[in-house]
Amino acid sequence: MTTENDGFVFAPPRPWVSSYADGVPHDLAPISGSLMDLVADSAAEHPDAPALEFFGRVTTYAELIDAIERAANGLRQRGVKKGDTVAIVLPNCSQHIIAFYAVLRLGAIVVEHNPLYTPRELRKQFEDHGARHAIVWSKVASTIQDFPDDLVVENLIAVDVTKGMPAAMQVALKLPFRKLVDLRDQLTEDVVGGVSWEAVVSSEPLGSDVASPDTDDIAVIQYTSGTTGTPKGASLTHRNLLANAMQARAWIPQVTRGEGTVFYAVLPMFHAYGLTLCLTFAMSQAARLVLFPKFDPDMVLKATKKRPATVLPLVPPIADRLMRRAQEKGMSIAGTGIGVSGAMALDDALVTPWEQLTGGILVEGYGLSECSPVLMVNPVSDKRRAGSIGLPVPGTEVRVVDPEEPTRDVGVGQPGELLVRGPQVFSGYYGRPEETEQVFVDGWFRTGDVVEMDDEGFFTVVDRIKELIITGGFNVAPTEVEMALRQHPAIADAAVVGLPSPDGEEVVAAVVLDGSPAFDPEEVRGFVKQVLTPYKAPRRLFIVDELPKSMIGKVLRRQVKEQLLARDAS
Repeated sequence: MTTENDGFVFAPPRPWVSSYADGVPHDLAPISGSLMDLVADSAAEHPDAPALEFFGRVTTYAELIDAIERAANGLRQRGVKKGDTVAIVLPNCSQHIIAFYAVLRLGAIVVEHNPLYTPRELRKQFEDHGARHAIVWSKVASTIQDFPDDLVVENLIAVDVTKGMPAAMQVALKLPFRKLVDLRDQLTEDVVGGVSWEAVVSSEPLGSDVASPDTDDIAVIQYTSGTTGTPKGASLTHRNLLANAMQARAWIPQVTRGEGTVFYAVLPMFHAYGLTLCLTFAMSQAARLVLFPKFDPDMVLKATKKRPATVLPLVPPIADRLMRRAQEKGMSIAGTGIGVSGAMALDDALVTPWEQLTGGILVEGYGLSECSPVLMVNPVSDKRRAGSIGLPVPGTEVRVVDPEEPTRDVGVGQPGELLVRGPQVFSGYYGRPEETEQVFVDGWFRTGDVVEMDDEGFFTVVDRIKELIITGGFNVAPTEVEMALRQHPAIADAAVVGLPSPDGEEVVAAVVLDGSPAFDPEEVRGFVKQVLTPYKAPRRLFIVDELPKSMIGKVLRRQVKEQLLARDAS
């Protein structure tokens, strides 16, 4: 017997469903409509509920849907139409949410960008998607304006994020005090040319004659390095992103809709993780979304004192820094309900103190930009398991296969590449049919991650296929070695890579010391050999001041490898 869900056929066995928390459905209801329905339904059912909070300024759902309709009309008057790509280059702010949904309201396609990218990085992405409309933070407007003639953005809309703050704060930022002047300079910049965001949202609301997008229209192009290291735009449809929001709702049935439910947006919403958990899931819950332009532990602690988060999407370094800062300042993070961690392994040594201090739950999840992004999460119950990425969310089908022969499944407890299917899995890379074909096999998406599944359906990530180290004929997972190194009292952080050697590759580690003046590489190697089999111990260790990390704190092993190769060459 099989069950069908939006065109995907799921064949038992699915051992993971028996490990679901109580109240979580095994499958997903059919998907229809568009992402606009998430906000429209919340506004219709909870018009007076707080939707956004930005430095204390609150926007209700009725005000939010009105601003979206006005912005959509303003964009249409400036030439944005169905199917156009519209670049959004903004930090977390109320204007970001309004712009996101206004673009979608017209049936156009949002292309999210990191506003801290270098001009070269931004230019490469604009070359790929070719957007002629851009809604950008005033601080980066000049970067876009300086693009070469073949990348001219015809319609540049500049956003002053301070205009989304309370009126009193806007007035204060104009005072001639050095501290306030410096803060204003960090937040905004005068823009010559283009159109102001205020001019766009001052339009009349969009008429009902403009149809909403279709379920299978592309909604967002999300840039990812994918499995090859080359940045590519993952085309995510309304169906993909709606499905992921619905899967999140199904996974945490204890989170109620409407006023009283609070989400913290400390992760950047231009990242797939922050986009789904905050821009779509939170809006579908008619929740209050508290916006932080960047992660600042003091700001989060202040917000927690006033109104703790019901749901706090984070990464392990954020949880660690928040706990440390709370203890330093003698403040409490009690009342924080559900912490959802992703992007990197969550250590049990972090989970226990977090849950003791908050009285809540901290669970690890897993996903990829190509999958909208959530694929697996630990049960939000006593069934959760530290060290595991959890279980496939409802409506998701998975296989573990031989990476060299991806049509052959491996057994329970055996490592293999994770293949997935489901309504949240993308339709392909934007404008790259050949690269799209390479990551699918018989309709299954190849994640490029090596995992193991136990007999109760819990999954553990072994490592990235591209980052496995082959030394003396043996495979070494960098993550496993890094976790062993971090247990050493003299090491604060570590990144493990493979460098060329006569035997193929040798295991090499870059380590950040924990303030200890004494460091003996041989002693560290011996320490690792007590935890792991000897061939996994690093042959060489390099001391570094810091490790290169992504915008959400994930160590960039490729950059570490390049730095160590350059060190060897010199």
